[in-house]
Amino acid sequence: MRKARVLHVLPNFGPGGAERMTTHLLLRLNGERFEVAAVSLFDRQGTELEDMLDRAGVRVWYLGKRLGFDPRMYWRLGVVFREFQPDVVHTHLYVLRYLLPFVLTRRARAWVHTVHNVAEKEVDRMGKGVHRMAFRLGVVPVAIAEGVARSLERVYGLKNPPLIPNGIPVADYALGEEAGKAWRGREGYEEGDVLLVSVARMSPQKDPFSLIQAFSIATSHNGRLRLLLVGDGPLRRELEDRVKALGLEDRVRFLGLRTDVPEILAAADAFILSSRWEGNPLSVMEAMAAGKPVIATAVGGVPELVQDGKSGVLVPPGDVEALAEAILRLAGDVHLRRQLGQEAFKQARERFDVSVMVKGYETLYEVLLEKR
Repeated sequence: MRKARVLHVLPNFGPGGAERMTTHLLLRLNGERFEVAAVSLFDRQGTELEDMLDRAGVRVWYLGKRLGFDPRMYWRLGVVFREFQPDVVHTHLYVLRYLLPFVLTRRARAWVHTVHNVAEKEVDRMGKGVHRMAFRLGVVPVAIAEGVARSLERVYGLKNPPLIPNGIPVADYALGEEAGKAWRGREGYEEGDVLLVSVARMSPQKDPFSLIQAFSIATSHNGRLRLLLVGDGPLRRELEDRVKALGLEDRVRFLGLRTDVPEILAAADAFILSSRWEGNPLSVMEAMAAGKPVIATAVGGVPELVQDGKSGVLVPPGDVEALAEAILRLAGDVHLRRQLGQEAFKQARERFDVSVMVKGYETLYEVLLEKR
């Protein structure tokens, strides 16, 4: 039997969660049943994900998209469709606006679109119109969390869409205490320092200013606190200025984009995420797989990952005082940090492994192909 050809289409293979999730799928789908390839609308970003796909021999078309709407994508995607002739097209983020003509002309047997964020925030107003039409034409939206599924009903009137939570390679993040001690030693941190790590894009969605403000409040009560910010984004320069204005330069480090996130998480005492809205953040799963307690805002799919008081501490979005209180609570209680971290690791091992996500998509592809 011929392998079913699966084509993933996304804006690029940058360092975000949607991009990592797509890479996990491309690398792990059953090679005896599926032949995989991908389209990046933009040129190469120079990321580790691109290197991983290259090493695995996964074919990726980089289409050289310009910023803003680029009508050249229709022709260039047409070339890809003629060459690869996909059976399944799996889209991510805002790319459906460039795929709609191919949906209309039935250029694939099955269409899947993963909704990586709550539907209100996933795409702009034009994108919502495109998605509404695409879903009516047979594109199957997949929710990555119950909160995302509920948002699909609010925005598009879709009830009970397929639900396939994101997954991660849990073992890659379970490095243990010795790896963490080694990283701390190399970076000059002392045993008594309490390291908070946040892995997030520096954008309004992640609300890093609330995090900095809460950390500033907490450090006035605990001078051993340190904050490590992993990631980049449009707010970085302004955040650096805020840190200087608050006199926190010696306590907050901007680490930028990193390839050693598992080692950084191993070194952490706790993970923290201050988002205003979320889908099903991989960074929280990765921290839990590293055995770290999570301090996070109770938005989107986060409460489906973190059990308040059991594997972490949840606070309302934008509540700086509550965030500072949660930081101080964990910073001052080593036993609690260890207890929450152990439960976080247990939950990650049982629920978040990438194999569960891959199996979910394989089953969905098979069902859709059989129907068509």
